[in-house]
Formats: sequence, C-alpha cells, structure tokens
Amino acid sequence: MTYPSLRALTIFLYATVSVPLFAPLPVAAQSRIDCGAMNSKILKHPVRYCVYVPDSYDADASKTPRQDYPVLYYLHGLGGNEQQLFNDGGWTLLDGLRRKHKISDFLIVAPDGGKTFYINSADGKTRYSDFFLQEFIPYIEGKYHVSKARSGRAITGISMGGYGALRFAFSHPELFAAVSAQSPALTTESPKEIDTSMQSDPSRAKLMIDVFGDPINLAHWRENDPLVLARQNATNLRGLAIYFNCGQEDNYGFEKGAEVLQDELKKEKVKHEYRSYPGDHSAEYFTSHFDEVIEFHSRAFGPAK
Repeated sequence: MTYPSLRALTIFLYATVSVPLFAPLPVAAQSRIDCGAMNSKILKHPVRYCVYVPDSYDADASKTPRQDYPVLYYLHGLGGNEQQLFNDGGWTLLDGLRRKHKISDFLIVAPDGGKTFYINSADGKTRYSDFFLQEFIPYIEGKYHVSKARSGRAITGISMGGYGALRFAFSHPELFAAVSAQSPALTTESPKEIDTSMQSDPSRAKLMIDVFGDPINLAHWRENDPLVLARQNATNLRGLAIYFNCGQEDNYGFEKGAEVLQDELKKEKVKHEYRSYPGDHSAEYFTSHFDEVIEFHSRAFGPAK
C-alpha cells in the first residue's frame, strides 16, 4: 500500500478547511493548494480541480486595485488526475524556484481530465473541450483574481495532457500566449494502423474507441491532431511561445511524434523550443525537467508586476 506524504495529504486538507492545520496563527503568507469541484452542465457531472496559489496572492488581498495574476493550466497524463502534479513533487519544486527568484508569480490550475485526451469525443457524448473552454476557464477567471487577457493565459501538460495542451493552443492561439508539453502523446501511426493494432490490444482499443470512434473517425482525428494543426494554423502560431521535450527512450515511441512536430514547425517557420533528453516516459523524467517548463512559462508571462 502506498501512503501519501504529509505534503500530499495537505492538498486534501486544503480542500475541506479554510486554514492550514500545520502552522500556528497568525503566519506569514504561504503558497497553498486549493482543491475543489465545479458542476459542469456540459459534462453533466462535477469536475475536480486543484490550484497552486503563490504566497503573494493572499498578501495582495488587501490591496486596491488587486493584481490580476497570470494563470497556467496544467493537464495531467493518462491514469492521473487533478492532483498528479502536486503528488509528484510539483508543489515543492515550485516553491523552490520561487525562493530562488527563478520564476515570477502565477497560478497553476490542474483540472481532472479523465481519459478524454481533453477533446470532444467522436460520438459527441463527452464534450471535454467544450467544457474546458466554455465553462472551466470562465469559472476559474470568476473565482480567482487572474488575467482574462491572452497575454496572461498559458497551458501545459504531460503525455495525454501534452497532446491536450498542444491541441488547445494550436486550435485556439487567440486564447493562449504560450504552450508547453512534456512527452506529448503524438503518434506517427495512421488511424488505419491504429485500428489494426487495436485488434490485439483490448485495453488500447477501449481507450481509443471511447475518444476517437470505432473505427477511428478520420475527420475527427485530423481536426484534433496537433501534428495536423501545426501545419493548418501555422500562420497564427507564429505569435505563440512554444516549448516541448521528450525522452529519447520514451516507452510509447512518442519521441518520434515530437521529432515530426519539430520538423513541421521548422518547415512552417514557427519559432519554438524543442529539447530531446535521455530518459523514458515516467514521473522521474517529467519531474527532472519540470523546472525548465515552469521557467519557460515565467519568461513568456514576463516579469512580475
């Protein structure tokens, strides 16, 4: 049995109490993790989320006018949930970067994406993309003092979440100033090849059918594929800050898709940063390069006001 660390346990406590339990009052402002759920009319069920809030956010509460903070949306990988970033040590890494003055202050918002790939399903039954754009972003912008301008909004993700982050930003570059992805789930297989491989892999078949159809809906696949969108929307992507990395020994071969994306962006003369590192598809790999991702977004947001 795996037991949560004290720091991970604090995440759950913050979701149910209004003050920290592990420090006497009064205390200096501290970073915190807010966890909660919002009821989605589009998805017809509550969607959980967690938010990293830097210490300066609460310290600014008494100021008039109050500062609007930039916000980075973080999309977890397949099998994860809204707590993945913080359970994997993200909270500690973020606080460390801030103490060293390597990043400016911004909120990080992590919603639960289930197994949706963060898109609308081919059959229209699960409209996660519509939920995220039409309900979730407005909800966060109403609940927290965050920027509603494109310049103060960015998105990132790992694996499935990397696919989702690239797809959101490449489809809607008017909404995001920057996008990053670690080991994004980009495949160079054609839908026909995936259909064939699913016949011998029931678990993969169930996942792909729920999202992309059976057989895979080619039009739906292409309209959501970041590799296709990079080419189709190249002109609009030139104003988007783009960063992605991938392990050279990725367990799922996603380094091939990352290299194709790099080639496509180069061909279309879209400025970007791509890093290929030794490593596989694991929490250890993601954590070891997380600081680079966060520093990229801090630079894209610009210096703190």
